Amino acid sequence: MKRGRTLAVPLDDATRRWWRRGLLVFLLLFALDLAFPPPLQRAYVVSPVVLDKDGAWLRAFTTRDGKWRLAARLDEIDPEFVRRLIAVEDKRFYVHPGVDPLALGRAAFTWARSGRITSGGSTLTMQLARLIEPRPRTVPSKLIEIVRALQIERRLSKRQILSAYLTVAPYGGNLEGVRAASRGYFHRDPQGLSEAEMALLIALPQAPEARRPDRRPEAARKARDWVLAKFAALGLTPRKLAAEGRAAPIPTRTPFPVLADRIADRLVRQDPDARILSTTLDAGLQRSLEALVAAELRALDPETSAAIVVVEVEGRQVRAAVSGAERARAGAFLDMTRAVRSPGSALKPFIYGLALDDGIAAPETLIDDAPRRFGGYLPENFDRRFHGEVRLFEALQHSLNLPAVAILQKVGPARFEAALTSAGAKPRFPRRNLSEPGLALALGGVGLTLEEVTTLYAALGDGGVARPLAYTARTRWGQSRLMKPESAAKILGILARTPSPAGRAPSALIEGAPQIAFKTGTSYGFRDAWAFGVGAGYAVGVWVGRPDGAPRVGATGRAESLPLLYAVFDRLTPGAAPLMIAEDARARAAPGQRRLDPDRAQTGPAILFPPDNAEVLVTEYGAESRGVALAARGGAAPLVWYAEGVRIAEEASSGRPVWRPSTPGFHEVLVVDAEGRRARSRVRVRQ
Repeated sequence: MKRGRTLAVPLDDATRRWWRRGLLVFLLLFALDLAFPPPLQRAYVVSPVVLDKDGAWLRAFTTRDGKWRLAARLDEIDPEFVRRLIAVEDKRFYVHPGVDPLALGRAAFTWARSGRITSGGSTLTMQLARLIEPRPRTVPSKLIEIVRALQIERRLSKRQILSAYLTVAPYGGNLEGVRAASRGYFHRDPQGLSEAEMALLIALPQAPEARRPDRRPEAARKARDWVLAKFAALGLTPRKLAAEGRAAPIPTRTPFPVLADRIADRLVRQDPDARILSTTLDAGLQRSLEALVAAELRALDPETSAAIVVVEVEGRQVRAAVSGAERARAGAFLDMTRAVRSPGSALKPFIYGLALDDGIAAPETLIDDAPRRFGGYLPENFDRRFHGEVRLFEALQHSLNLPAVAILQKVGPARFEAALTSAGAKPRFPRRNLSEPGLALALGGVGLTLEEVTTLYAALGDGGVARPLAYTARTRWGQSRLMKPESAAKILGILARTPSPAGRAPSALIEGAPQIAFKTGTSYGFRDAWAFGVGAGYAVGVWVGRPDGAPRVGATGRAESLPLLYAVFDRLTPGAAPLMIAEDARARAAPGQRRLDPDRAQTGPAILFPPDNAEVLVTEYGAESRGVALAARGGAAPLVWYAEGVRIAEEASSGRPVWRPSTPGFHEVLVVDAEGRRARSRVRVRQ
């Protein structure tokens, strides 16, 4: 025989047959494993948890089967608890393949000797298999658990198995998982657990209903003390500490904390598959304002509710959103931050701001506050008195109605509505069969939400730039210009000098107090009381009223909502953005702006929206686009609009021209009146 050569030993027929059979069995088992995988998905169906901007708990929701099941992340669980769990329940967890033959053999031996089951011999992997696929406790079920455990070990790492087990392990009632149990019994996540707490959390899954601390405290105590004794016997705990653990009281179950109830519910409905929802809210501020609203409402009738929205102007992150208080109150389950109500006089600052933008008036412009009919509309002031000739800034500070209507007539209701819509508000009109909105817009003849009006005031505090409110970091950004920066600064300057509410000294007289520009509003029939403020880097909106819209005689924005607004600002930490107001807000008006002449006719058409060189945000193009509402003033009717060289037809539902751009970029909008006079506006459309 030559060196370097090996002899091939031929296999006999019997050996070949065994090899073939073994291979077939292996392939069959592999195919069965693929065809019938373990239902691991249940371990990943967990309760949605809503967190604040720093990761603090706001609220969690039960799963669809009514369980509190929180995802167990090993990095957030006391490692000493995990070590003791393995030592007590499955000491060879890290070396066995899902089944521990020694433990099974010991269980079988004790069963044969005593005639009853004293130890199941189940590993943590086998327990996980039973939890995700419950079956009666029988010998065939045990065999299925063994197979499932082997399948699980082939698919998951040991850390993943531990995490899954600690997510679905039962702890009594509808508590599942160590995090839900720790929060339900100890009011915190399972970190820094005491000896007694660790022992109880290890004992409960073996008989969760028989040992429920809130219903069977003595059974829970015995099971916990047995585990403490096991700790001492295994050398995990000194006997002195184990004795101290046995003296600890058995906890009872308490409800999970609930903050920002309505906002959390809305976010979960928008993203039902999310496990963790991080928000822009501040849990400490939210808790403080919920307590503030609860205290305020206790002094009012039980049918009254309140809502607050706090927005950080820089970035538009919502830091708190409160709707109602105790759940026993009327409308407690309604989200009043999104309820459509009449804003009363709260829109007047934006009417005046657009008038400043268009050069119609200045803060010192004189306006007649006297009885006057506007077509078929005959408004009157809230106090039913007339003040004669007033300046524009005085009319705004004292919320006079007739000057606001006269200014809106000049600005144009259609232009004003278009500006509100572009800024993110969605005006709803009670009778939208009219060809265009009317002058009642000035006095709250429109439906808006607390969120929408707060968005407008946040724009006022940001140099006239409107952006959507952000409840999460994933909120899509976009912006539009509500008014020019100088106009916004002048309006803020006027509002900041409005007389302070009763019992409040002007902020200028209080050292360190933030300057607040505020405006109140009261809807027709005293149905809604509003207050909005900008200052300390925040925009705040407050609403007080009845959710059913019933009148509350004498309840005004200044009397009820303004004190609450100031109480909110008292709880805010001043932000980085100071109040940008114009110190010359009362500067002398230009010659053409010294007096408002409501009867002066316009000579030709002028495009109010979109103004020249404006940027318009459009999210969809073509027929699917919501479109850009066009507005003009002056000229001889009818007005004909063109954009991109194509005539724009009026919508049948509103009777107004709506332009739906086909592409982003620069476009020219043209309006022509009946006498051929025209006006152009160059607009940039962007996404």
